[in-house]
Order: sequence, then structure tokens, then C-alpha cells
Amino acid sequence: MKWTPFLLVIPAVGYIIGFSFFPTIDAVYLSFQDPHGGLSLHNYQELAYFNIGGSVLDTVLVTVGALAIQLGLGFVVASVLSREFFGKKAVSTITIIPMGVATVVAAITFSFIFETSGGYANTILHSLFGANVDWYSTSLSSLLVVMLADSWKNTPIVSLILLAGMSSIPKELYYSASIDGAGPLRRFLYITLPNLRSFIGVALILRGVQEFNIFALPLILIGDHPPLLTTLVYNLYTTTFPEVGLALAAATVLLGFILVFMGVVIKLTGGRSS
Repeated sequence: MKWTPFLLVIPAVGYIIGFSFFPTIDAVYLSFQDPHGGLSLHNYQELAYFNIGGSVLDTVLVTVGALAIQLGLGFVVASVLSREFFGKKAVSTITIIPMGVATVVAAITFSFIFETSGGYANTILHSLFGANVDWYSTSLSSLLVVMLADSWKNTPIVSLILLAGMSSIPKELYYSASIDGAGPLRRFLYITLPNLRSFIGVALILRGVQEFNIFALPLILIGDHPPLLTTLVYNLYTTTFPEVGLALAAATVLLGFILVFMGVVIKLTGGRSS
């Protein structure tokens, strides 16, 4: 039956519409309601008193920084695994282990690594340079710890996506380029990158959406100092007198950033490579 494929996806589509689409639309609508039941920008204006600008900046910083680290490491890992070498299966298995580690476990592990007194990072720095670093003394260093912890856990999925893309590139292209005298860098720039365009887009969208929604790692590692949009929403909703309207407004701001990010990535990577 020609309708069979459509019938098979109806449960999934219904689930998404019922539990994602409609609640999202309702949350956006409620974010514009003022205390008197009318529609206004009251909740968004009130967000100015809760450092919404700083939360947005920190969220964007974590997202961009983590994506840059994961994409860079992902290229390295995928390039290594795309070649045949002794022990490849063992290396592949070790590489994907962080994906199976619970986020809470990863956060606690990195809190031990970057602990100010007796942490592994400071122990190494002290033995090599005689220096100790308070990793949580500034907003930037605190966010760096979050980026590193998140990148350790999620680089494997980026690596697998890029590896799938590299495996689809015909080997003849590299052979022909090497015959013409193209070095490794030129082959990477003119063969690998253009052919991985759509795969990079998939990786950026999958990870970027998750980065904007990052919650457990910063909450465990740094609490709400500095606050990200997700932890700000959490704090507004769980105060003694829950600011539901403000929480919905902050969540809507976060949704807006995610939609803009997805649009930019699709625009830049959605076309066919030449």
C-alpha cells in the first residue's frame, strides 16, 4: 500500500506534535502574559533585572567554545580512525566510551580533576610549573571547565558523524590529487572539507541544540555562577515564589537563539558541495 510509509510515522509525528510542538507554542504564548492576564512584554522587561544579558553571553560562549573544541577534536579522531592501523578496533572502542558515561558522573569526575586543592589538573601544573589555579575564580575559567567536560563526553558523537562522512568520500579523489602534487593540507581543504559540508551541518545542529540546552554539567560544576540561560530558567522556576512568567520568557529567548542558530547552520552547510 502506498500509504503504509505515512501510516508508520504517524505515531512519531503525533508524539512530537503533542509533547513538543503544542507545549512550546503554549509556553511562548504564556511568556507574553502579564500578571493581569493581558498580552505585553512585561516578563521580558523584568528579565533585565536577572542579568539576562550576561546569561545570553555566557550561553553563547559555552556553545561556540564547546562546538569549536568538539569539531576540532572530532576531525582529528575521525582522520585517525579513517585509516587502517594495528589496534584500530581497540582505539575505536575506547574513543566512544565517554558517550556511555552519565552526565552527572562526567560532571563529578571533572569537578575532581579541576578541584582547586588537590585536583589532578593543579597537581600536574604544580609539579611542572609550581603553579596552582583557582579554576572557579572567574566566569571565563569556570565556563572553560564546563566546555572541557562537555567536549570530553560529546566529542565521540561528532567524531562518528565526521567518520561516516570521510568513509563516503571516494579514495580516487585523494589519489588523483596526490598525483597532481596536492599536499595533505590542500587535500583536506579542497576535498575533505567540501565533501563533509552536510555532515558538519548535521554535527553542528545536533550538538549545537544540546549545547544551548546544557544544564546538568554547569549546575553541578559551577552552580549558577555565572548563570546560563538554562540555569536561569531553573532558578526562576524553583524560587520560593516561582517566577513562572519570567522562566517562560527566558526559555523563549533560548528557543529564539536555537532557531537562529539552526537557520544559520542550514544556510551555510545545507547546499551541495561543488
